Amino acid sequence: MRIALVDSGIGMLSTAAALRVARPDADLFLSMDPDHMPWGPRTPDEIVARALAGARAAQEAAGDAALDAVVVPCNTASVHGLAELRAEFEPDVPVIGTVPAIKPAAAAGGPIAVWSTAATTRSGYQRQLVETFARGVEVTAVACAGLAEAVESADPRLIDDAVAYAAELTPGDVHGVVLGCTHYDLVGAQISAALGGRAELFTAAGAVAAQALRRIGERPVGTAPGRVRVLASGRPSRLPAAALSYPAGRSLASGVGAATV
Repeated sequence: MRIALVDSGIGMLSTAAALRVARPDADLFLSMDPDHMPWGPRTPDEIVARALAGARAAQEAAGDAALDAVVVPCNTASVHGLAELRAEFEPDVPVIGTVPAIKPAAAAGGPIAVWSTAATTRSGYQRQLVETFARGVEVTAVACAGLAEAVESADPRLIDDAVAYAAELTPGDVHGVVLGCTHYDLVGAQISAALGGRAELFTAAGAVAAQALRRIGERPVGTAPGRVRVLASGRPSRLPAAALSYPAGRSLASGVGAATV
């Protein structure tokens, strides 16, 4: 089983780690784009081009063995690039996007908060998700200034400051907090601590991994552990040093049989 994950940076790690737990025999191609990150401030056309380039690089790295799925663990790239990615890769290779876990958070009972980047907080995309899946639930949108960038840098001081800032904007009575950027998954423990443990955190990584495996279909589980291959803007690379600051990154680097090339 060969699965590509396409994102600008290490926000993909939580989804990749979830896939590795579910299918330790799968080969994972982590296609990052350090030359052009972050993608958020770029135009939709630029984001589409970068997502396509990342997926194509993973397909080329897979060689004659075709990919079984392309996963986009990035809200921004999912909003702008899924249609083009599906037009190029499907029906042969399913393409799975990422949607913030607003629906399960609202179903668990409000009030809730949605932590996301400033651009996503302002977007019609997020407003539509709230209107569709959280009707009748009190929802506070929290623009987490600098948090994704802090996580990407793995700078503890920057992370603490950004988490504290977002926590101050979060009402004290929320029952759930949606982590609307996959980078935030990597600092879930810090977020929970900053909120005093009073709110359940809802992330998309597990659901995205499960959906990818559903789309691939039933396959016998291999006995040999899969490999982890890293691409940096198309070039064979290693996991960024920052990735090893997080449990998800370390699990990918140190898993039995894992290899970064």
